[in-house]
Amino acid sequence: MSQWELMNKSELDKQYSPSQWSHRMSGDEVVNSHVTSVKAGTETACKIAQMLQDVPYGQGEDETLDVYMPQLTSAECPLLIYIHGGYWQFLSKEESGFMAVPLVPKGVAVVAVDYSIAPKGNMDLMVSQVRRSVVSIIQQYSHISGLYLCGHSAGAHLVAMILSTDWSQYSVAPKIDGAFLVSGIYDIVPIISTSVNEPLKMTKEVALRNSPTQLLQQLKVSSTASEIVVAVAQFDSPEFRRQSKDYFNALESLGMKVTFEDVANTDHFDIIEKFVDSDYHLTQLLLKMMGKD
Repeated sequence: MSQWELMNKSELDKQYSPSQWSHRMSGDEVVNSHVTSVKAGTETACKIAQMLQDVPYGQGEDETLDVYMPQLTSAECPLLIYIHGGYWQFLSKEESGFMAVPLVPKGVAVVAVDYSIAPKGNMDLMVSQVRRSVVSIIQQYSHISGLYLCGHSAGAHLVAMILSTDWSQYSVAPKIDGAFLVSGIYDIVPIISTSVNEPLKMTKEVALRNSPTQLLQQLKVSSTASEIVVAVAQFDSPEFRRQSKDYFNALESLGMKVTFEDVANTDHFDIIEKFVDSDYHLTQLLLKMMGKD
């Protein structure tokens, strides 16, 4: 029996409530501060990049993305797709352009993807949407010298699901050069027993088929050439930290090119907020992965 299965609902809820573990401020304060921070970063990105807004990648009203292009682009440039967090029920692409702040000046294009958050969207739909967004991006933007993914929290789960896609069901098989999984959840079965699942309404069957830990062999086939960074905050909850370490260990045992980053003096929120700073450790790692350091 897993350790989480021995927890009562109150303890499990706390373990899967990232805001309860911040070392900087109270739960409500850290969430409000996070929204303020990522919005401010996105506003900065809008000023420094060439913008393409609300580009459709599917037929649904939520199936759109924003593109942040360098002002001067050479024939080919690396492209980073960012998948936002918010526990599959909060945030949107409108607050998710902040990754462009350090990357666009280095000649990297950044795409922020929207998807149908709960209760409007369910887990199967969200996973399908982010997969289709990647297909659409590589079809629309042929001048990509390298394709990279980054996701935070629930977005890291969705990025791991993209890495674990059987692309034979799609019109194209993307070559993903690298991925940053930041403070993610890779086994979403524990979520069923928490209040997070109230808008998601996941059954165990849905959670199992949408858990990256269940799809390791597919990831090995689909993303064998991908360089993966699994990052977790010092002040993430013990369960979030365990999930990140377990997933890293699983990828390492597959022989994947994967590294583990335990980021000191960060919590679940500022571990991603700090990406706006080009001197931040993870930003430096990302730029190095892209050959832009």
